[in-house]
Amino acid sequence: MDNPNERGWTPKKRLEGKVALVIGAGQSAGEGLGNGRATALRFAREGARVAAANRHIESVAETVDMIKAEGGEAFALRTDVTVEQDIVDAVKATMDKWGRIDILHYNVGVSLGLGDTNVIEITETAFDNIYKTNLRGAAFACKHVLPIMREQRSGAIVNVSSATAVGLSPFVAYKASKAAMNAMTEQLALQNAPYNIRVNAIMPGLIDTPMAVQTRVEKLSVPREQLLAERAAKVPLGRRGTAWDVADLALFLASEEASFITGECILVDGGRILNRT
Repeated sequence: MDNPNERGWTPKKRLEGKVALVIGAGQSAGEGLGNGRATALRFAREGARVAAANRHIESVAETVDMIKAEGGEAFALRTDVTVEQDIVDAVKATMDKWGRIDILHYNVGVSLGLGDTNVIEITETAFDNIYKTNLRGAAFACKHVLPIMREQRSGAIVNVSSATAVGLSPFVAYKASKAAMNAMTEQLALQNAPYNIRVNAIMPGLIDTPMAVQTRVEKLSVPREQLLAERAAKVPLGRRGTAWDVADLALFLASEEASFITGECILVDGGRILNRT
């Protein structure tokens, strides 16, 4: 048995020997760190080989460079989740390189950037594009990874949903697509449990990411510092979350530490859901 007091002993990395396909491993422009990039880094630091996919190849290449600079293994894939063939190609490239996929992490979500608004004002184009990115992309990623995991008789899927799915929001397409993702997560967990595949979702709250903050600064014309202060004031813990808060939960759900957890949609929101006013 490992002895933590023995000279030279180090704990086993939680994802040692695992292959993770992280879809949305780049990030939007702006200050700070995105959830997808943080999770890709966290997985690599815990021993996973990371296939890092993103629509913008330059952004995901930066993530890969960061992983390699720390001694990890990763490669970049240009993947537009609204195009099924791109997802097929990403899965195939991962299998060609490493021969298995143990973890699928889907961290793609759009809202204001594609014109989300209330149901009275939203356009057909905006609604369809948000749905295709947030929900259909996740479904098709699962569609093409699940047969591999079923053959392996093991795997963990971690979808990134949103606290908006169960809380208040003025943005109809984002809320609807994330609520649907929660329902899909539960369905897939039940259907794939016999294959020893676990499917869970993370519901981030007010997290300081470029996608969440910079987009609102630009689209809503709110000063950055004012926006950050308003977001922090809504959180009972008194601070905004970071991408590492999301990445830490993603790591737990992807690891064997969560081997008896499936079909769960878990909030990471500092208690925000308890204060909906």
